[in-house]
Amino acid sequence: MSEKIIQTAGRDQLGDFAPMFAHLNDDVLFGEVWNEDALDIKTKCIITVVSLMASGITDSSLLYHLQNAKNNGVTKAEISAIITHTTMYTGWPKGWAVFRLAKEVWE
Repeated sequence: MSEKIIQTAGRDQLGDFAPMFAHLNDDVLFGEVWNEDALDIKTKCIITVVSLMASGITDSSLLYHLQNAKNNGVTKAEISAIITHTTMYTGWPKGWAVFRLAKEVWE
């Protein structure tokens, strides 16, 4: 496994308002699930991008995960193929929306 992922966004942004959610985000999702060894980090990044795309999430969380995918070795050619393939199952408007964000990240 590569370097351990440590996340503090939950506590930083919602710690006072929603401490349980912050704990689940930082300690469970990122602390345990993202650090589990059965899948490599690049695969987890791809799954996350596809999941957010399929859900229609095209806000800053998808932008974060696209950047995370790039930082963990997903190439421009790979993300283009991933988005194109996923578009066939999730819908054309979602593909356009995600391509706009991905283009920003990979340029």
